[in-house]
Amino acid sequence: MLIMTSPHKMETLSTRTRTRNDKAAGDGPVLYWMQRDQRVQDNWALVKAQKLALESKVPLLVLFNIPKHHGNTTLRHYEFMISGLDEVQAELHSLGISFWVTEGNPGTSVSKFVKDHNIGAVVSDFNPLQFTDIWREEVAEKIPVSFVEVDAHNIVPCWVASNKEEFAAHTFRPKMHRLLKEYLVSIPKIKKHNYGYKKVPTAVDWEGIKKQVDSSVEPVQWLTPGAKAGKKRAKKFITSQLDSYAANRNDPNKLGVSHMSPYLRYGQVSAQWLALEVHRAKADKESREAYLEELIVRRELTDNFCFYNKNYNKVEGAHAWAQKTIAEHKKDAREYVYSFKQFETAETHDELWNAMQTQMVLEGKMHGWCRMYWAKKILEWTPDVQTAIDTALLLNDKYELDGRDPNGYVGVMWSICGVHDRAWGERPVFGKIRYMNFNGAKRKFDINAYIEKYSATTESLFDE
Repeated sequence: MLIMTSPHKMETLSTRTRTRNDKAAGDGPVLYWMQRDQRVQDNWALVKAQKLALESKVPLLVLFNIPKHHGNTTLRHYEFMISGLDEVQAELHSLGISFWVTEGNPGTSVSKFVKDHNIGAVVSDFNPLQFTDIWREEVAEKIPVSFVEVDAHNIVPCWVASNKEEFAAHTFRPKMHRLLKEYLVSIPKIKKHNYGYKKVPTAVDWEGIKKQVDSSVEPVQWLTPGAKAGKKRAKKFITSQLDSYAANRNDPNKLGVSHMSPYLRYGQVSAQWLALEVHRAKADKESREAYLEELIVRRELTDNFCFYNKNYNKVEGAHAWAQKTIAEHKKDAREYVYSFKQFETAETHDELWNAMQTQMVLEGKMHGWCRMYWAKKILEWTPDVQTAIDTALLLNDKYELDGRDPNGYVGVMWSICGVHDRAWGERPVFGKIRYMNFNGAKRKFDINAYIEKYSATTESLFDE
């Protein structure tokens, strides 16, 4: 992957931005409604908001809205997210930017905030998932002022990278590589904002907010949240592990991966910053290229799929060849069929699958290769394909720190429906969807060591 980087270009900001209504800006403060990208620096959306505020010589406010009881959000997710937001609040305060928190349906709570504070313009993050897009659409309609959206999550803005759903990585990769010279650049810093706001934010009852979600899924202790910790972990990986990434990344028993996905999922660390750090590293070329392929092409391909395919979590979202083979094997007999509870509590006949499920429940993070095997076995052991998709996503979103994200949706759809994959040899249940089995796993890594590590915790972990 040849990347020619250059100093930051503010002109790329315009192509990162799209308007969500046709209303004019007012003369009040500029509001950055922070959602997906929960950081201060390396944040194109906040860069855009500060630029607008400085041009109008008005205060800049940052708002984070917490929707009540949304989806499969658990204490594990909230602990990680809120710890990062504490850091955001402190950094914004040092820059003269006030940080506010509201709760409830964004269509009501964010719109009310705009009205109460006489906001002159709103800037927000891009996210391809439908429920978040509905939120932004509703706010854009209700408020009386300009609303713009900035893709601060992808290195190449989603709508610039491609104007259609891409078939696979091999169709998407050349488009990305052509655009990286222009877009993989350093991001302007957020500066001290000298136009202060007289109102003071109300203290946030974080503990009360945490009590609103499922507390049965406990926070993890092995991963420290926040931008500072995320960048520290990234730099340690680059200096001590990147050199052997190509050799070690597919072995779940080796410390071969960066564990950056939770930081990227919550936007605590910018993928653009991380890509530049890896690109500049003096490490094995094959390893650098392999990591950048995952971070840039594969990761941004998932946003492409969810942006252009509104059935990103349904059988109908699969390629035509996959839908055909799924329909043809719809009535195939399953040797094993498990309930959701049996999956959740790791009670299958497969010791390796049980160990993978236990790792996910215990650590909130399953190795990438294991995620593929794990999801494909759910396809094999559920009565139909849509049930398999629903089961895998529900477990993924409940326990994985990086769940409820395009990467999770596409990971499940790749495993179960062949999204971004090709047709393989036909077999029962799977049809032409790629198959994975226990013997294949044995050839890949030391499965006995992996099973031994997690099977000992299974009984105590799921005791009621």
